[in-house]
Amino acid sequence: MIENKKILILGMARSGYEVAKLLGKANNTIIITDQKDQNQEQIDELKALGITFIKSSEPENLLDETFDLLIKNPAVFPFHPCVKKAHDLNIAVVNEMEVAYHYLNSPVKIIGVTGSNGKTTTVSLIYEVLKEANMPVKLGGNIGTPLSKIVLDLQANDILLLEISDHQLIDMYDFKTDISILTNLCPTHLDYHGSYEAYKKTKKKIFAHHTKDNIAILNKANYDSLELTKDIKSTKIYFNSEENYYTEEAIYIDKEKVINTSDIILKGTHNYENILATYLVAKILNIDFKYVNAVLKKFKGVEHRIEFVRELNGITYYNDSKSTNPTATITALKSFSNNIRLILGGMERHQDFHDLTPYLGKVKKIYAIGETRNRIIDYAKEVNVNCEEFLTLKEAMSKIKEEAINGDIVLLSPASASWDQYIKFEDRGNEFKDIVNNY
Repeated sequence: MIENKKILILGMARSGYEVAKLLGKANNTIIITDQKDQNQEQIDELKALGITFIKSSEPENLLDETFDLLIKNPAVFPFHPCVKKAHDLNIAVVNEMEVAYHYLNSPVKIIGVTGSNGKTTTVSLIYEVLKEANMPVKLGGNIGTPLSKIVLDLQANDILLLEISDHQLIDMYDFKTDISILTNLCPTHLDYHGSYEAYKKTKKKIFAHHTKDNIAILNKANYDSLELTKDIKSTKIYFNSEENYYTEEAIYIDKEKVINTSDIILKGTHNYENILATYLVAKILNIDFKYVNAVLKKFKGVEHRIEFVRELNGITYYNDSKSTNPTATITALKSFSNNIRLILGGMERHQDFHDLTPYLGKVKKIYAIGETRNRIIDYAKEVNVNCEEFLTLKEAMSKIKEEAINGDIVLLSPASASWDQYIKFEDRGNEFKDIVNNY
């Protein structure tokens, strides 16, 4: 527990708001700052707890040597001037989840899921299975509910299931899981970390403080994951292995068939990997596979991840706004046969769109949007794919409405973060769905 400290919270959003409320009950002096206007009702609630909100585009001017702690929102880059100043002043920099971890006052089992792609689907599947089996589970983390919001409600022997992003792991030090899942690794968020090596080093922190009594669930088909984890102390269990694998017809655990793929609503090899990890968690927790099977027969997937929106006049629309890197977009492209009208682009993070090249034979036209649109135009010319640029998604959708014909697939799979025009990728996906549903 953190008490009698002077704390600056950098960035409000959900996590900043919840951690401020958590810390406000322990005689701390707290300032929370953000460059944008915030919900007045929330500001008033914090004020009643003695917490001061200051809107500022230069929060480093608020920080001095009298502060004990800087709590950084995961979206804030690690080289932000305020973060650099904190390091110069020897002020500890942590995030909301690290703080909340120290408020755990009951013995709980912590399952953490991370990876470049697939973590939201995997954590959602595990959550549905645990609920199906009537296990005492609480879900939080990067999937939308800050740990600070639920930590005081946890009871002894609860299962705490967390999706954990690299943006969260970078500022975590004492945090420890009982079971850690690494779905896969590929180069992404390099502007945030500076290099792929730094990104991988950050991902490795999900195994921090593990001993042989803790478990790591790993993707044996992903070379970078294997290399990164070869020296961790966890007990390792693999999927995509000789024992735990999938075929076109079925899923196998310990070389025994557990379900036919024809009985699974989710399709695609990427989803079968997520399903394998889910079965392994069930096995570790001694959960009968009948509960996993029951979930797989009704689970339709995660919102914003290759999400079917509607079919209209023979044209099908899919929202894959969660694909914020080329590897995720490749997964989406592999899920369809041809006639794809692909909406691509967003925040400039120097992502390499050339990774998409082997899969562009399925693409009828690219609609380039956002900060990266000019670079996508150049790329499309290079690989001889029809492409047109638009500033906004709305403008691109107007053109698509004119051009799409029976049999076409309209796919929003940007291979880019949304932060050039949206607060979060969900907002981009919701705008796409609103436009499509109002055609």
